[in-house]
Amino acid sequence: MTLLDSAIVRLLPAVPKPVVRRLSSRYIAGPRLEEAVRVVQAANAAGKLATIDVLGEEISDEAAATAIVEAYEDVFTEIERRRLKSNVSVKATGLGLALGYDLCRANLERVVAHAASSGNFVRVDMEDASTTDDTLALYRDLRGAGYDNLGVVLQASLRRTLDDVHALADLRPSVRLCKGIYIESTAIQFRDYEQVRASFVQALDALLAAGAYVAIATHDEWLIERTLERVTELGRDAYEFQMLLGVRPELGDRLVADGHRLRIYVPFGEHWYRYSLRRLQENPALAGAVARDTLGRLLTRGV
Repeated sequence: MTLLDSAIVRLLPAVPKPVVRRLSSRYIAGPRLEEAVRVVQAANAAGKLATIDVLGEEISDEAAATAIVEAYEDVFTEIERRRLKSNVSVKATGLGLALGYDLCRANLERVVAHAASSGNFVRVDMEDASTTDDTLALYRDLRGAGYDNLGVVLQASLRRTLDDVHALADLRPSVRLCKGIYIESTAIQFRDYEQVRASFVQALDALLAAGAYVAIATHDEWLIERTLERVTELGRDAYEFQMLLGVRPELGDRLVADGHRLRIYVPFGEHWYRYSLRRLQENPALAGAVARDTLGRLLTRGV
């Protein structure tokens, strides 16, 4: 990462939205559902599964939360109609968590029930640490209501994660395990790179011991190797790898070629801006490379 890359990242919030959209285009299918469908179809053709995410978080308006629920219902309709190999991910704050637990629970149940009617699956994403308790409570609440087509996410960078694994063990949960991209207080989060890796492996071991279905969501080859050491005796339907759209596709291709199940995270929607900033701030080198490419094209046109 160069100083220019770092400078670009610091300036991102002040960059016009069309430029941010250009910078982040590899991470997002587009603003419309039909664009997400095309991306999923291409992934499926390459032997990959998908999870579709309707972008939208920190919703503070009940009508907007309802609109996201309806967007997910449209997603399920297209998944079934096009016979896509895809499930969905949702964010509690996109379903109105800031407006109240009960409203969010009702919206989440509506999405999960719709998914169950077509034999599909919903995963509740994990957001910043202020939402962790409520997100886990929602998961346990709906699992207790009989919804087995529901999974959750745990972030290895949080110091609490191993305890959370043990607390969920009785459910034999479906868990996406990731490092986590939200910056939290050092009192609750590991910041050291190797500590996060160690926490990831500890959580993975605990999840496998609990009989959980684990989705290993990482682009870290060291962690992928540690995972492969642990799952060689499991059936290929007992775990999966997950990667973000546009990130390390060659690594994903290798996993598929070796016979492992891989799912690509495919976000789309009008609420793309906040997600774009997070992805680009996480990857300054990409932001810098695309910005230089864009500048070069503009200068070439001006010659």
